[in-house]
Amino acid sequence: MTYVDTLADLPMALRGRMLLPGDDGYPDAVAGFNLAVTHRAPVVVAARCAEDVAAAVRYASGAGLPVAVQATGHGAHQSFERCMLINTSGMDTFAIDPGARTATVGAGVKWRAVLDAAAEHGLAGLCGSTSDVGVVGFTVGGGLPVLGRAFGFAAERVRSLQVVTADGVIRYVDAEHEPELFWALRGGGGNAGIVTSMTFELLPLARVYGGGIFFRGEDAATVMAAYAEWVRTVPDELCSSLAFLRLPPFPEIPAPLRGQFTMHLRICYPGDPAEGERLVEPMRSCAPAVIEMLHELPYQELDLIHQDPDHPVPFTETGGLLAELDRATIDTLVAQAGPQSQCPLLLVEVRHLGAALARQPKLEDAVGAREAAFSLTAVGMLAGPAAGAVQPALAGLSAALAPHTTGRTFVNLHGHPGDEPDRARAWAPEQYARLRRVKGRYDPGNTFRFGHAISPAS
Repeated sequence: MTYVDTLADLPMALRGRMLLPGDDGYPDAVAGFNLAVTHRAPVVVAARCAEDVAAAVRYASGAGLPVAVQATGHGAHQSFERCMLINTSGMDTFAIDPGARTATVGAGVKWRAVLDAAAEHGLAGLCGSTSDVGVVGFTVGGGLPVLGRAFGFAAERVRSLQVVTADGVIRYVDAEHEPELFWALRGGGGNAGIVTSMTFELLPLARVYGGGIFFRGEDAATVMAAYAEWVRTVPDELCSSLAFLRLPPFPEIPAPLRGQFTMHLRICYPGDPAEGERLVEPMRSCAPAVIEMLHELPYQELDLIHQDPDHPVPFTETGGLLAELDRATIDTLVAQAGPQSQCPLLLVEVRHLGAALARQPKLEDAVGAREAAFSLTAVGMLAGPAAGAVQPALAGLSAALAPHTTGRTFVNLHGHPGDEPDRARAWAPEQYARLRRVKGRYDPGNTFRFGHAISPAS
C-alpha cells in the first residue's frame, strides 16, 4: 500500500483540495515567493479552514508522512520533499475589531490586507519591511517590525491563537489556556504546531515620518561611520537601518539607482515629522545624497521605506546579530561589501535594534534576539552572471564577521537552516531547552520537521 492509497479518503474530509503531482493547481500550490526553491511534496493539501489542516495532519500521520506548511513562501530556504505540504494561502479571512483594537487573521492573510483595513480606523499592526508577507508566519517567528525599537516584536502583541498540533487536534491557546504552548508559538517558529488563526493587538497609529536616503557607494565608509555614531544619539522611537545595496539594471528602477551600488539609509519614526527632520539631519549632511525620499506618509505605505521586491524572485540569504557597531566591525563590513570588494550580493543590511526590542515583555515569549544591538541580513540573487558567486560571498561575509557577532540569530532572518546546533542559535540555551520540551509534549514524533525546526526532547 502506498501513501496515495492511505490518503484515498482524505478529499472527502476537506473543504479544500488534495493535490498530487500532475494535478491542475499543484504547481501553484507548491510555488512560493522564493523562486530558487522548488517543493516536490508527493501530496499537497490546499487548506481552506482549520478543520482541513487537522484532517490533513491526521491522515498524514496515518500514512507515515511528516508535514510541512507554507502560506506565502517568503521563508522557504529548502525544498519540501517526502512529506505532506499543507498550503494555507487560501485561509485568508480576517476581521478588525476597532473597539478592542485587535485583528483576527487566518493563516493565509498577508499584512497588506490588514494594514489597509486597520487604517480605516486609524489603527496599525506591527508589520515588517514588506506588507507582502503572511501575518502568521512573520509573527510566530518573532516578527521584527519596521517600528520595532518603538513598540517591540510583533509576537508581543499576540493575544490568542488557534493551532493544530501533531495529533490533529485543534487547540485554542492564550496566556491562561495551555500557556507553555502559547509561549512557544510566539517566537518559536512552527515547531509546536500549525497556527491556523491568530488574534493580536493593533496600535492607534495613522501616519509616520519615514522613507530613505540613497548615498553613493563610494562613500560607504564615511556613511557607515556616521551611522554608527548617529544611532548612539537617537531616541528609542527612531527606527533605522543602513544597507549596502547593489540594484540590478532593470528598467523599472529609477535611473540614478539602476545598476548602481549605493548606501541606503531607511528611516521610520512615529513622532512629529518636524522632530523627525531634526533627528535625521546629521545623517543627511554626512555625505552627498543621490536621492532623498523622507517625508510624512500614511502608515500603510511602509513598503516605500525598504522598497523590498513585490514579486517572486530567486534568492538566498543569511543573517546574524551584532554585539555592537564599532570600528573593527565597520572596517570588516566595508572590506566585505564596500566599493573595493566586488561584492555580488544584492543587499547587506545592518538594522538598529535595542530600545523596546531589548526589553522583556510583560508576558514572556520565545523571542531570542533581545540581547543584540544590531541585526545583520545579507541577500543574494540566484540569477544572472553573478549567481555562482553568491554562496561563496555569503560564506565569506559570515566568516569575516563572526568575531563581531553574538553567535546568535533571529528565526525570521536566519536564512537556510543548517544542522541542529545551527538552528539552536536562534534562542538562548535555556529557551532552546524549553522549546524542545514543548516540542516533545506536542510533537514527540517530530511531525513538523521542516523549516527552522528543532528536535523534540524525549
